[in-house]
Amino acid sequence: MSSTPAEIKKANIQMHLSIILWGFTAVLGRGISLQQEMLVWWRMLIVSATLLIYLMYMRQSLRVNRKSLVQMIAVGLLLMVHWLFFYGAIKHSNVSITLSCFATTSLFTALFEPMVTDKKFSFSEMGFSVLAIIGIGLIFYDGAEYSTGIFYAIMAAFIGSFFNIFNKPIVQQHDAAVVSFYEITGGFVGLTLLVPAYAYFYPEMKLLPANNDWWLLIVLAVACTNVTMILSLKALKHLSAFTLNLAINLEPIYGIALAFIFFGENKLLHTQFYIGTGIILSSVLLHAIFTSRKTMVIED
Repeated sequence: MSSTPAEIKKANIQMHLSIILWGFTAVLGRGISLQQEMLVWWRMLIVSATLLIYLMYMRQSLRVNRKSLVQMIAVGLLLMVHWLFFYGAIKHSNVSITLSCFATTSLFTALFEPMVTDKKFSFSEMGFSVLAIIGIGLIFYDGAEYSTGIFYAIMAAFIGSFFNIFNKPIVQQHDAAVVSFYEITGGFVGLTLLVPAYAYFYPEMKLLPANNDWWLLIVLAVACTNVTMILSLKALKHLSAFTLNLAINLEPIYGIALAFIFFGENKLLHTQFYIGTGIILSSVLLHAIFTSRKTMVIED
């Protein structure tokens, strides 16, 4: 059954709203005074609790088999490490540099997915990856003082690519909200076990959010995690894979624009950053277009 023009218009609004909200995750992360360990801990706690409330309200069954539960917990631990690197990158550099390097997630996925699954290796995708590496090199050269943040951002992209690969077969078998609940809860429990070690080695680390942090954490957890998941799933019903792939890759652009507005980061960046970012985003967008058209040809 084809979608009506009104449904497609609504789906496009839902899709772009979710992407803009995703773009806010980095901005909110910079605004929260907590270090990345406790920031991720509180985010996972709030997301897990609100997801449970949502699932109970929807009367959604939480029953899954043991094998799937173990897989979800494992992916949740991967997500936890991914978030630690992502927010660590923001704390050690800034939003713009983090999102520029983080945009390589889809290219890491294209590079490593054939090693994990039965997907055939693509030399064209390797070419897009090399182009992105050139862009990262320019950013790294321009912002050598942010080398730790750049490294963390690349690690976040690298780990995030495996999160997508391992998560794909799980979401095909179970409800997306249930999968998210078990994954985030698993990551939360794993990080909780690590918090005493963090507190021991970093006694100056803040455990409790400041007054302003509470509101930012709630927005980060509810609006930028739970709401975005629901909106994107609804949009999936009426939009093509090409539209979705292309639009999702706009997230770094939205995020960088928000960082310019809220933190004036454009005043801190130089020409090589913009050239490097332009190369990375171009490679990501070209990869999305190439992959989507290739898929459309196969389906036809």
